[in-house]
Amino acid sequence: MSKAHEIVGMLRRRLAQAEPGQGREEPGSRLNAISGDWPGAGGEQPRPAAVLVPLVLREHRKNSPTVLFTRRTDHLHHHPGQISFPGGGMEEGDSSAEETAVREAEEEIGLAPERVELIGRLPDYLTGTGFRVTPVVGLLHPPIKLRLDSFEVAEAFEVPLAHFLDPDNHQRHSIRINGGELRQFHAMPYGDYYIWGATAGMLMTLYRLLAG
Repeated sequence: MSKAHEIVGMLRRRLAQAEPGQGREEPGSRLNAISGDWPGAGGEQPRPAAVLVPLVLREHRKNSPTVLFTRRTDHLHHHPGQISFPGGGMEEGDSSAEETAVREAEEEIGLAPERVELIGRLPDYLTGTGFRVTPVVGLLHPPIKLRLDSFEVAEAFEVPLAHFLDPDNHQRHSIRINGGELRQFHAMPYGDYYIWGATAGMLMTLYRLLAG
């Protein structure tokens, strides 16, 4: 069995054992990933959203699956230019976070639903822009043909999952919001790509899950 399949097998088991969404978003939780996107107390109820955390199983990468990301276009209202997972807000017709994540991935990058094998959820993640995001982990089985929505997505790219499982690649920074509250956030740069905020926070949750 390849190292990549060992990692996927462990992830399947750990996701099956986890029970996200039941208090896991509380600060200090074992699986929680609190970053600079963590909102302050009070305010409006967060809007439900979901993202697909896509792990690509490529035959020539036997040591690690890759993680598929998108870079958002610079003109978007929320998180312009940032690295993210495919996803968005839940719509009235969506029956679950899984349906939202797969639908959004198809709309944003043309990912065919039949190429996605859903294996579980990570704990919900609250963002400073007012969303409660459910990260849905999916295995992508090549061949994969993408068709990017040029309005929302500037590019799509892959990074070895092993990069995010190495603590040497984890960073923690602080930022002061509008001269007031000091917030911390995770970052996991890869080459020219600065992966931070909610995306890095969800990756930290994935790392903690696999690190046990």
